[in-house]
Amino acid sequence: MQETIAAAQGNDAVAALRTTLGADLVSLPAEFGGRGFADWSGTPAREPLALIRPRTTAEVATALRICHQHRQPVVTQGGMTGHAGGACVLGGEVALSLERMNGVIEIDPVGATMTVLAGTPLQAVQEAADRAGFMFALDLGARGSCTIGGNIATNAGGNRVIRYGMMRDQLLDVEAVLADGSVIGGQRKMIKNNTGYDLRNLLAGSEGTLAVITSAVLRLRAKPRAVSTAWCGMPDYAAVTTLLGRAQECLPAGVSAFEVMWPNYCDFVRQRLPELRLPLASDHAYYVLLETCGADPERQSAAFEDFLADMLDDGVIADAALAQSEADVAAFWAIRDAPAEYPRLIPGRISFDVSFAVSQAGEAAQRCDERLRARWPQATILVYGHLGDGNLHVVVQEPGWSDDAIDEVKRVVYELTGEMGGSVSAEHGIGEEKLKVLGLSRSPAELAAMKAIKLALDPHNLLNPGKVIAM
Repeated sequence: MQETIAAAQGNDAVAALRTTLGADLVSLPAEFGGRGFADWSGTPAREPLALIRPRTTAEVATALRICHQHRQPVVTQGGMTGHAGGACVLGGEVALSLERMNGVIEIDPVGATMTVLAGTPLQAVQEAADRAGFMFALDLGARGSCTIGGNIATNAGGNRVIRYGMMRDQLLDVEAVLADGSVIGGQRKMIKNNTGYDLRNLLAGSEGTLAVITSAVLRLRAKPRAVSTAWCGMPDYAAVTTLLGRAQECLPAGVSAFEVMWPNYCDFVRQRLPELRLPLASDHAYYVLLETCGADPERQSAAFEDFLADMLDDGVIADAALAQSEADVAAFWAIRDAPAEYPRLIPGRISFDVSFAVSQAGEAAQRCDERLRARWPQATILVYGHLGDGNLHVVVQEPGWSDDAIDEVKRVVYELTGEMGGSVSAEHGIGEEKLKVLGLSRSPAELAAMKAIKLALDPHNLLNPGKVIAM
């Protein structure tokens, strides 16, 4: 009986959406043309009751107002590159895609800001900033597909967090539509705006559960005139953390990237992607991709080379390769970006995005590997991460795993994360995938506060239900 009522409500809502917004904006299942509604997480996804593709904030507001009247759940979708199932349709929702809300509204060269629509791909924003003589600091491997709205909704991290922070740190203002169709935020460009509760930061990381983000004012940075990159072989984890501290202290332009790869990861790349050549011929306990970006090419190059020489003399670095050209830089980063090939190379993998205090990350990786290998000695286990911010990526796969085994692997990794006071999600969000383990990183009081915020802004639980917080 409840399913029948829900279906009837859905049909009424779809009819109202179609009548008000028109067939061009609201598509029915027969018109989807084989379109997929799942993200990269592998979370099973259902077909939505309808697909809404608005072009303006006013159309988003109208759609949500109708859905609110009919108590119709809505899932907002962007580039569908998420890893936590946050944009997946679970059943009974309409999907609201922001793909048509794509483009740069304005670049302010004096204030160093860019105002963009939420459906704009990250790479398009990066390229627009570059043409204007600036840099947009956020960078991810999925840059060509992921969208700014999704980056904000998940508070995306990426390769440059150690210097520029996460997506939240690139925002000056966010325009969004609440569940009842009300529009909040706007296009304010100032850095200082201390006017009560910061709704911009509340929406960053909310994964579509509190509002639909429609546009944003982004903070641009000075374009680096010099980039120095090195691939370092490290003798032990203590040397890795020493190198991080010394680089932050001694390099004139600071550290813009500090990517750490364990031997199992580099061995996998060497064996499965032979077209990618590792910069060092000898094997090491850890590998670090170190990068610094600054404004004085001559001074920076000399300082970087002197720094590497000092680290080699002190035994902090066992060996290093210094990029001599843009081609070298691209080759170094291609090794770190190899996870883009995982769908082809490691089907059925389980990927974890966890974080720890930097001082504990090495121990956490070792304990995780030991516990997993004790149960699954033949499994492929890869570890790498943005270690300057404590973020570890752990990938585990064994052919022919049962569903029970997969659940047990997740239990092992997430319980260890909880034991060590880490985060079950460093940069990919909670979505549906991590809903049940959020309590390992959040206290009951914190979960209650999150639930209260959700109920205040979306009392009928219409926006992305079943994600982030249990209702």
